[in-house]
Amino acid sequence: MRHALSKRFAFWRRRRLPFAVLFKKFQTILERNNQILELMADMGDKLGGEYVFDRHYIEHSVQELEDLVFKLVSDFSLLNRKRNTELLIAFEQIRQAINGDLAGRPVQTASTPRIVPLSAIGLELTDEVGAKMATLGELHNRLGLTVPDGFTITTGAFAEFLATTGLSARHAEAVRYWRDGDDQALRRLAEESHRRLLSAPLPRDLSALLLTAFRDLAKRRDDQGDLKVALRSSATGEDGTSSFAGQYATVLNVAEGRFLEAYRQVVASAFTYPAWRYRLARGYQDYEMAMAVGCQCMVAGTTSGVLQTYAPQQDAKVMGIESIWGLCAPVVNGDCPVDSFLLDRIPPYRLRVQVVAHKPRQLVMDQQSGTLWQDVAADRQHLPSLNDSQLQRLAETAMTLEGFFKRPLEIEWTFSTADTLHILQVRPLSRWSAAPARAIVEAADEPQAEVIFAGRGTIVQCGIAAGRVVLIDSDDDLDRFPHGGILLVRHSSPRYSAIMHKARGIITDIGSSTGHMATIAREFRVPTIVNTEVATSLLQPGELVTLDATRNVVYRGDVSEGHHFDLIEEELFEDSAEYRLLRRVLNHIIPLNLLNPQGEDFVPASCRTCHDITRYIHEKAVEELILLSENHGAAHASAPRRLTADIPIGLLVINAGDGLAGPADAPEVAVDDVLSLPLQALLDGLIHLGMWCTTPVAVDLHSFMSSFTRTFTTALAGPRDIGRNLAVVMRHYMNINLRLGYHYTTIDAYIAETINDNYIYFRFLGGVTEFIRRSRRAACIARVLEHFDFRVEIHGDLVVGRLKKQAPSRMRDRMRMLGALLCYTRQLDAQMHSDRDVACHAADFIQAIRNPSGGNTHESRR
Repeated sequence: MRHALSKRFAFWRRRRLPFAVLFKKFQTILERNNQILELMADMGDKLGGEYVFDRHYIEHSVQELEDLVFKLVSDFSLLNRKRNTELLIAFEQIRQAINGDLAGRPVQTASTPRIVPLSAIGLELTDEVGAKMATLGELHNRLGLTVPDGFTITTGAFAEFLATTGLSARHAEAVRYWRDGDDQALRRLAEESHRRLLSAPLPRDLSALLLTAFRDLAKRRDDQGDLKVALRSSATGEDGTSSFAGQYATVLNVAEGRFLEAYRQVVASAFTYPAWRYRLARGYQDYEMAMAVGCQCMVAGTTSGVLQTYAPQQDAKVMGIESIWGLCAPVVNGDCPVDSFLLDRIPPYRLRVQVVAHKPRQLVMDQQSGTLWQDVAADRQHLPSLNDSQLQRLAETAMTLEGFFKRPLEIEWTFSTADTLHILQVRPLSRWSAAPARAIVEAADEPQAEVIFAGRGTIVQCGIAAGRVVLIDSDDDLDRFPHGGILLVRHSSPRYSAIMHKARGIITDIGSSTGHMATIAREFRVPTIVNTEVATSLLQPGELVTLDATRNVVYRGDVSEGHHFDLIEEELFEDSAEYRLLRRVLNHIIPLNLLNPQGEDFVPASCRTCHDITRYIHEKAVEELILLSENHGAAHASAPRRLTADIPIGLLVINAGDGLAGPADAPEVAVDDVLSLPLQALLDGLIHLGMWCTTPVAVDLHSFMSSFTRTFTTALAGPRDIGRNLAVVMRHYMNINLRLGYHYTTIDAYIAETINDNYIYFRFLGGVTEFIRRSRRAACIARVLEHFDFRVEIHGDLVVGRLKKQAPSRMRDRMRMLGALLCYTRQLDAQMHSDRDVACHAADFIQAIRNPSGGNTHESRR
């Protein structure tokens, strides 16, 4: 395949195309990138639970997406004149995976894995591992919650085992008995089937595979010889709209010697009379019955129980918890008295009611295998089984899970001897009141509901959330983000995916509904509004607000009647075959793995989804355009024209298309004849904001000589002809290389109406003084850039800043700021006498930009 792809794209490498043609191809890449992001956003919206769609929608969307991604790779190959074979291979692998899902490969095929580790499980594998284990895998791998380690024995293994027993054909017989009302015949069929499965030997290869998986888990957990596991049913349909509660078996504290027997016991429980009758009553077909089995390390629970995110028979403002000492099974089985707690559903999750039961005994792990009852110490029998800290952690986790699944939940949990909270099972909570979802609409219509702002920005993910505002200014703040907070940021970024499992809602000043963060917010189902422009100025950190991302309103306080999520109804489209298919397909499309463009793994071989490919090409296309402008832009455009300006900048401007007015052969061009939007804004900052300084600066001999002994690599210094002040411009694009004094600056910018296309790349290096002063100036510039929303890197006296995806007016403001910054910092390194000067000059410049009439601020510091 590599040879064929190489031959297909070889002709592009032989052609030398004009810069204007390549720039047009760059614009096409931007357009396709936006089309792909918009299509992914539309498909992602369908997973929110509020839309109904059919298979035709999925197939049509996939066909359109694959066509766009292939054309995107082809466009990039023309732009960078390379084969991009690795990208094409990555795309082909993704395409084959998607088409495999669309083809509906049955789970019992030979290609289906028989064992899947917990680390590889998500909701997209529901058909293979069952809903119960798919949910636990999602909690562990996506939300980062603690789930007992283990693996799943898939429905493929079940099909292999069942084929050796001859029971596959008995379903039609059971259906006949059911339709005829012959309950006794159905009971006899079930009892016979159950006995046969308990005594049937497993296929030899399957037995060896299961024991190997058990031993591998023991090695990984360093429990060789002592590992005990819990085997839990995870059948098709279990824990969906049909709970199958109590129908299937769970076997606790299983040692290696009983492992295969316990597996047969769980599988056989699918053929008991109650379980078979339950399936028939719910309308399940024979092909919909498959039993996966979860195998997880046993947790020696000290306190265990069940939490319901809406307490039964209570008002809509509280969650309910029941707990006991020891393992969890007695709570769900109703075998002993339990402690009861009612907590508020909003932070700080105040304890409303506590009822402590007399708990004389607890279920614990037997040292050999299985479980046994043990007496509780007399002084603990009347103590509450949960302390305040544990109640808080349970509440935080419950609200995180409810926000993710967008429905009330019942959660089984246990605290280990190390006081670590382990989630054992999560299932939908049946018979919940729909009042909470309606209450916020009713309450919001009341006159006392104070609106902070409305109709600002764009809704990314529908939903309703209440919580306290948490403002994030830097990556350091991410570690301190609390559970249940409303994330408030100036601009969107994929790095916020690290805390989305904690966030109840997201509001940004700047951002796009088709940007990377928006895609991840939809994936996590966090109610989100972006691009409000006013949120950080109107919302105060710590204040309680209600975010209505359904009607695009932010209220002061909690205006809901106890709810913070726009919960979906009990009859869920999410349980349909179409929904499950779309989720599996989107697993190859939406997740973003390439988060850091400067990371070592930001390479084509790491692209595992369509989103990865578009992210990679977008970043690399910008880099390629910068190189083309620096190295080839002048060679394929008009003759350079000298800019006549009021400052001694000595700039030559090359028009690569619609960037300048006036005769093309004129030797000079006036500032008023510049049509390039980025250059217009930059010159406005250079010339009109009053930052240009002409006062001589005293430089000591040591500093001056150090500037002459420096060497520059091409990568750091920019174009080959260092010191040549040159700009290549088009109507919406500019690449400029400047030498002002002894520092070198490159700015590459694209500014147009489509927000997703806009970017600014800024690079600053050099100076006349010794390294310490140059590095202080670099730190000062970095502070300014970060204040104005740039993502910044510093390497000694080199500063690199990047800004993307903001409105054209804001991008022009940032270009004006850069023009003023170049003036202000032109000789600033000579004044950097101490580290204190870094913050002082940064503050002075920011203040001067806010009040340009103040003149050149830093002259007063000399």
